[in-house]
Amino acid sequence: MRYRVLGGTGIEVSVHCLGTMMFGAIGNTDHDDSVRIIHAALDAGINFVDTADMYSAGESEEIVGKALRGRRDDVVLATKVHFPFGEGPNRGGNSRRWITYEVEQSLRRLRTDWIDLYQIHRPDHRTDIEETLSVLTDLVRAGKIRAFGSSAFPPADIVEAHHVAERRGLHRFRTEQPPYSLLARGIETSALPTCARLGMGVLTWSPLAAGFLSGKIRRDQEIDMNRGRAALQPQRFDPSLPATQRKLDAVEELVKVAGDLGRTLPELAVAFAATHPAVTSVITGPRTMEHLTATLKGASLVLDDATLDRIDEIVPPGTDLYQVDSAWSSPWMTDARLRRRSPEDRPAA
Repeated sequence: MRYRVLGGTGIEVSVHCLGTMMFGAIGNTDHDDSVRIIHAALDAGINFVDTADMYSAGESEEIVGKALRGRRDDVVLATKVHFPFGEGPNRGGNSRRWITYEVEQSLRRLRTDWIDLYQIHRPDHRTDIEETLSVLTDLVRAGKIRAFGSSAFPPADIVEAHHVAERRGLHRFRTEQPPYSLLARGIETSALPTCARLGMGVLTWSPLAAGFLSGKIRRDQEIDMNRGRAALQPQRFDPSLPATQRKLDAVEELVKVAGDLGRTLPELAVAFAATHPAVTSVITGPRTMEHLTATLKGASLVLDDATLDRIDEIVPPGTDLYQVDSAWSSPWMTDARLRRRSPEDRPAA
């Protein structure tokens, strides 16, 4: 297993990070089996574990807490906060009120006294970024967290956060966690260069592109739209959509690249995400031991220039073959009121 320094913190993390979204109600409901998978990942050299308070409504954090008993000191533990958790208008977001409350709940579920990396799961334009950075800085000074980062933040928001931190003498985001895969390379245009210039670590997620790079979705196989991710997000898998056809075309070519290396498509996919010099660690989220084993096989794979050139021909750098669902959309796009002046503000005809 290879290790890299996390965003200038001096903390060394494995190039492969164990994501735990699939442990709990939405994935593997067997706590003992989930614990065994976590232990197997740690035994294989992974020292970086990522979870979130909202994964299975806190159940994922509880499972991670069970698994790390007796091993906590050797693990770099990351979790996230932002999404609504329970009933009420103030039980979510990036406010001081919510973060101060929810970090204590995460610490309790994780059975730990500190969190190594506390991440803001999504932007919240209702909350001044100074408010968010201020409470996170206080949590670092209190010893409850060691560092903090962002997740799925647009580059402009990342730059603004760093500017505010410098101007106000606050701690800054040390990491960013965006989606990145062979089929979704959009972050290469701006997000990755921005993070590199600011000295931020990058933890990428969805290296298998929601299953399209798992090797189980192929052009000659019918997609079952009534099961799994296809049932939850049919717009990603609908074979009648041009974006789906583009993904299937690319998959067939990428399977050939992997085959010429004597590797599987998932191994190629995970290795590719780890190749970019701005990427620190690649998050993979297994649900079963089989999934973990398949991921670990790609841990030793290093892609040469000839292979990367072939990949660039199939999916050009900076290209998203489909609209990447980062689970966040700018309110300037979703709220028409932010794009239109009120009638009284419009000039008279």
